[in-house]
Amino acid sequence: MPDVIAVIPQPAVLERTGDAPFVLTEATTVVADGRPDLIGIAVLVADLLGRVGGRAVEVRYAESGASDIVRLRLVESLPPGDEAYRVISRNGRIDLEARTPAGLVRAIVTLRQLIVSAPGGVLRVPAVRIEDSPRYDWRGLSIDVARHFVPVRDLKVVIGVMAHYKLNVLHLHLTDDQGWRLHVPSRPLLTRLSSSTSVDGDPGGFYSAEDFADIVGFGAARGVRVVPEIDVPGHVNAATHAYGELTPSGEPTDSYTGIEVGFSRLHADLPATGAFLTDVFSDVASMTPGDYVHIGGDEVLTMEADEYATLVAAASTAVRAAGKKVVGWQEIAHTPLEPGTVVQYWDTRVDPAPFVAAAEAGALLLMSPGSKAYLDMKYDASTELGLEWAGHIELRDAYDWEPSTLIEGVPGDAVIGVEAAIWTETLRDLPALTQMLLPRLAAIAEVAWSAPERRDWEDFRTRIAQQAPFWDRLGLSWYASPQVDWPQR
Repeated sequence: MPDVIAVIPQPAVLERTGDAPFVLTEATTVVADGRPDLIGIAVLVADLLGRVGGRAVEVRYAESGASDIVRLRLVESLPPGDEAYRVISRNGRIDLEARTPAGLVRAIVTLRQLIVSAPGGVLRVPAVRIEDSPRYDWRGLSIDVARHFVPVRDLKVVIGVMAHYKLNVLHLHLTDDQGWRLHVPSRPLLTRLSSSTSVDGDPGGFYSAEDFADIVGFGAARGVRVVPEIDVPGHVNAATHAYGELTPSGEPTDSYTGIEVGFSRLHADLPATGAFLTDVFSDVASMTPGDYVHIGGDEVLTMEADEYATLVAAASTAVRAAGKKVVGWQEIAHTPLEPGTVVQYWDTRVDPAPFVAAAEAGALLLMSPGSKAYLDMKYDASTELGLEWAGHIELRDAYDWEPSTLIEGVPGDAVIGVEAAIWTETLRDLPALTQMLLPRLAAIAEVAWSAPERRDWEDFRTRIAQQAPFWDRLGLSWYASPQVDWPQR
């Protein structure tokens, strides 16, 4: 279907103008004002066009009558929001406009998706006017790097895919029973003793401070911010394996390479616990430029409610004292929360009342329903990878749901966004990750970005089919859902 304009997520406004298309030629030039915040973005556009077209593309800082130009500009005449942008393409000229550099990054992604190969290998962009802004400010992907470690180079590939579909939050689940994946200066034994293990005894690994800064910087250049998660007060066997003072006996626990949950915990009455929470969250916050740090809080199955609330409060206090805002899994809604705390909703099988009450008290809800957005769930019973405790999630299941009505009684303005999640109990490498992410991650991205009235399954399945050649060019593994008429490979 060569005439399909296969932009994902679906823009707020997309109009064909009837003009002749823009054709990428040897004369194509990128033009931007010579201000520091635009120069880097202009270089990014030139690099993109150069890689797509197989030739170097020049950057200039004045139009000077040039034709065949891609013009970057900051303007005020757009809807509110840092990520609002406009793309106007016609013969000889493309204008990329936004209120902020962040919006220009989104415009670049849209331009990349608009480029199509015509007969004879000619690259062109259809004549269109697109004006767009996101529905939700938080559009994320949570990656479990604790059950199986994900090296920096593989994370960068995933960040690139996220950015291509305008996702803007990478939530890293950095710690669990099976491994501790981030070096923190105050507790060096965490990575020295608890980073080498993974599920089934597979190789482990961890991110040094330099690695983490590299991930943060790589993401920032592509409009993706990093939210680190240190999971407490459960899922802590990697911590208690390294530091025996966190256990009542004072003895370190054995390493763990299984996949059961709920057996490990911190203890509020131990002197080492408070210092551990304060020091570790202070370290993590100091490494994190973004606003949020995730405290975990899920699946603590062997702890009384009062002690759980005490430990959630201690972790939250440590995060806020370090100048960050708190995110936690949905279980923290059962404790007193400060207004503005983000509650990440994942298990749709439970009573909605605590989330309604939390929203009424000023908490924000981040929607990650396991039955829709947990992308480690099998596509169907025959899928080799993944789990199925939340059921099977085919492509349409990931697409056909509405975040604002997911929890009855929670007002729509209490929903801060949408986040997919992928857990790695069965996922050992990048091909396994992308096989489970694609095509469903693109569906989640459209749920997070596009207003409900703009979303249509039949239209989406047509547009997603046109993404397959892009994934193939990148060498990514992906799932050919039978719900889509994919192009022949």
